[in-house]
Order: sequence, then C-alpha cells, then structure tokens
Amino acid sequence: METTQALWLLAVPVSALTVAAAARRLGLSAPLVLVIAGLLLSFVPGVPEFELDPEFVLYVFLPPLLFSAAWQSSYYNLRENVRSIALLSVGLVLFTTFAVGYTAHLLVPGLPLSAAFVLGAIVAPPDAVAAVSVAQRLGLPRRAVTVLVGESLFNDATALTAFRVAVIAATGAGFTLADGALRFLFAALAGAAVGLLLGPPLHWLRTRLDDPLVENGVALAAPFAAYLIAETVHASGVIAVVVSGLYLGHRFTESPAVTRLIGRSFWKVMVFVLETVVFLLIGLQLPPVIDGLSQRGWTELAGWAVAIFAVTVAARFVWVFPASYIPVWVSKRAREKDSGIGWRGRVIVSWAGMRGVVSLAAAFAIPFVTSDDKPFPGRDLILFLTFTTVLGTLLVQGLTFPMLIRVLRVGSDRERYTDTVAEAGAQHAAAQAALERLEELNAEEELDESVVTRLRELAEHRQLRAWERLGGGTGPEGEEVPTATYRRLRREMLSAERRVFVRMRDERRIDDEVLDRVMHELDLEEVALHRD
Repeated sequence: METTQALWLLAVPVSALTVAAAARRLGLSAPLVLVIAGLLLSFVPGVPEFELDPEFVLYVFLPPLLFSAAWQSSYYNLRENVRSIALLSVGLVLFTTFAVGYTAHLLVPGLPLSAAFVLGAIVAPPDAVAAVSVAQRLGLPRRAVTVLVGESLFNDATALTAFRVAVIAATGAGFTLADGALRFLFAALAGAAVGLLLGPPLHWLRTRLDDPLVENGVALAAPFAAYLIAETVHASGVIAVVVSGLYLGHRFTESPAVTRLIGRSFWKVMVFVLETVVFLLIGLQLPPVIDGLSQRGWTELAGWAVAIFAVTVAARFVWVFPASYIPVWVSKRAREKDSGIGWRGRVIVSWAGMRGVVSLAAAFAIPFVTSDDKPFPGRDLILFLTFTTVLGTLLVQGLTFPMLIRVLRVGSDRERYTDTVAEAGAQHAAAQAALERLEELNAEEELDESVVTRLRELAEHRQLRAWERLGGGTGPEGEEVPTATYRRLRREMLSAERRVFVRMRDERRIDDEVLDRVMHELDLEEVALHRD
C-alpha cells in the first residue's frame, strides 16, 4: 500500500509536467490545460482522491511562488502605481468579500451571514499567474501588467486576514468589526516589518558567501523563513515574503554574475514545477468536494454556482471603473499617469480575475466544527462554490483573455519601441564608460596594443549592435598573457557598464525590464570569460 501511494505521489508531478510540456508545445495556456486535465483525471476509475492539505499549500507552495514574483517585480514601478495596487489588493478584495457574502446569504437558505463572508473572503483574491503571462506575451501596457502583478502580490494577505476574521465570527469565538480592523492592520504592518528586518541581513550574507550555490540556497530559504517568522508572531506571512522578495530582488545587481545566472534559471524551473503541480491538483479536487453534497439537488447547486461566479466577476468591474476614474477626474497628476491605460485597459484589468490555489487552500482550511462543537455551517457547500468559482474563472476568463486583448487592441508597440530606444541609449552610454575605463587602465600600465584594440572594437561593436536593434593565465616569467589581460580588462569594462545601467535605472531613465535584459547579457559575457 505504501508503495502504491508513493507511485501515485510520483504520478502527480510527472503527469503535470507532461501536460504542461504538451500545452507549451501547442501554444496553449498551461494553467488552464492542467486544470482541465486534473478535472478529467479525477473521474478516471482507480485514481485516488488527492485532497489539498491547506497548511502544506500555504507553507510550502505559496512562499516560493510569491517570493519569485516579488523578486522579479520592479520596486520603482510598484511604488509609482501604489494607489492603483492598493485599491485592488485591499479595496477590491474587501468589496468582493462583502458582495459575494451577501449574495450567498440571500441565495442559500439557512447559510449564516458570517459563514457567507467566509466564502466571500475565500474567492476574493485573484491569482494573476496566467493573466500576467498572457499579458506580457501579447504586449499589454507595462502599467497594466504592473498593477496586475502588484495586486497578485498583496491581495492574498488581505483575503487571508479577512478569511481568518470571518472564520472567528462564524465559529462564535468572539468578534467585533473593530477587532477585525485591528487584526488586519497588525498583520499588514508586522508582516512588512518582518520582511524589512529580514531582507538586509540576508542580502549582506549572500554578498559575502562567495559561493553561487550557497548564495542561491540562502535565497531559497528566504521565503520560508519570512513566512514562518511572520506567522509565528501572528503577522501576515504573505506580506513578509513579498517585502523581503522585493528588497532582495531590487539589490540583485550587487550579486556576482554567476550567482545571478544560476538564480535566474533555478527560480524559473522552481516556479514552473510548482505551478504545474498546483494547477493539476486544482482539477483533482472535485471528488472530495462533491462527496458532502449528495443530499442537495444539482439544479439548485448549479444555480448557486453560476450566481456566485457571476457576482465574483461583476464585482471586479463594478469596483475597477469607479475606483480608477474618480482619482483621474479629481487629480491632474493621476490624469497624467493614466494616459496609457484608457477604458480598454480597464476592461482588460477587470477581466483578469482568475482565481487559483490560494482560494482552494483557504476553503479546505475551514474548521469542521465551531467553538460549541457544532458542524461548521455550510462547509461542504462553501467548498463546492469555491471550486466552481475557481474553475469558472480559469476556464471562462482564462480562455477568452488572450482574445479580448487582441479584440481591444491593447498591445503597446509604442512602449516596446520606447524601451528599445532607451536600451540603445543606455548601451551607448555604458559602452562609452567602458571605453573611458579602458583608456584609464591603458594609461596606468603598459598594455598589449592588440588587446586594447580588440577591447575597443568589442565596446564599439556593442554600441552599434544596440542601435541596430532599432531597425586568468600568466606567461613563463609570471607576466600576464594577452588572453588573461583581455579577460581582466573586459571584466573591468563590464563592471563600468553595470554601474551605468544601475544608475540609469535608479534615475528612472530606463525601466527595470530593460535593466534585467542588459544585465543578463553582461552576466553571460562575464561567465564566458571564466569558461577556462
């Protein structure tokens, strides 16, 4: 029996990776295909029930996924869009919680309002993984993508806090609205404090280890440490992970090139594997959800499911348009920042509300009994409505999201052109700095003229290549051989280029996405210098 269970546990990630590989080869959205595959697989005779352990999801799956997303996010872009992100990650989550909660309370006979709010908090936070990947591929304006990423980073904290407050109220453990507000403020502020306190020492440690594997091992441990420490003091583990990830990601330029290259590849593989397994598990959750609903009529259940799904989707539209237009009407600065979005962008942001594994993990975390040992009211129904809402948003919104972007023609070719021009200008300035550094070194020591000439040609070639995008050894007596001199000097020039790129990013003359691309090119070249 133990061997059989182990084989099934192995079959889950193997099946997930196989389905994901097929979806990527066919150009389909892997998360959506995985959910459908898991759903179909759950009805195959002999397949055991895979019930998600909420603690396992929240403590094992969620921290690295959030940390990786925060690491790759732009601190500057998030800061510049903090108002929009806060309105979605806090305001919209609470609005959806109340809208869905009241709807469920009115529709389902006998469902207490507190239990209905538990359902509202569960389905409130969107999971923007699929939406962001599609939006980036189809060229959605950067500000819209930034808002979606920022929302997905912080909305889980709001939703999980609201969920815990609603569960306390539903189980009769004593609750007031003031208690809920204080719990939320403490969780958010304390979580941010944990992330800020953890980030600097971890960065200090990583930059002094001088071992790329160990440095990336520290980065892997960071999200779990942040989450566990924050949850231990009853703070928001989600916010702690996000804040520490943003801090470490913003300082990634201070790590060695080999560490960055290994880390980039490692996190891509890690996130890919975790996401494939999670989305397949979402599809496999249907049998355990259905088991407790045999006494209810399926017509009635289907009606409730459609109603909750519709309210969940509609609440996002009802919130997004007024919340985004009112500041534009009253603030000149908001109008200037809003110039690249328009009503089409708001429709896209409103439709990008797919739900995911956090909602299912929260649903399975509902206690079975209340404080007086009575069954939790409507637990099986809440599980069912959560599953149908998650599945409905992934299939209906997820399948139509790429088509909607194309129909509304929201792709930003001008923004990509602007980025290319900015990148070419930055490449030109960085290459010029490298040439100046080369001349300084040449004046300080007797250098082989052939090496100097080759380095000059390489820097000039980099300048030309950037603009075209718009259309250690020693000799017998201990002397440095030309090849070693070339490598040493080229590393000095690469350091000079990096300093220029980082300075221009900090001065907001180039975007973090541009910095990421050019730093990757420099890292590859530096690693190539060490290939011997």
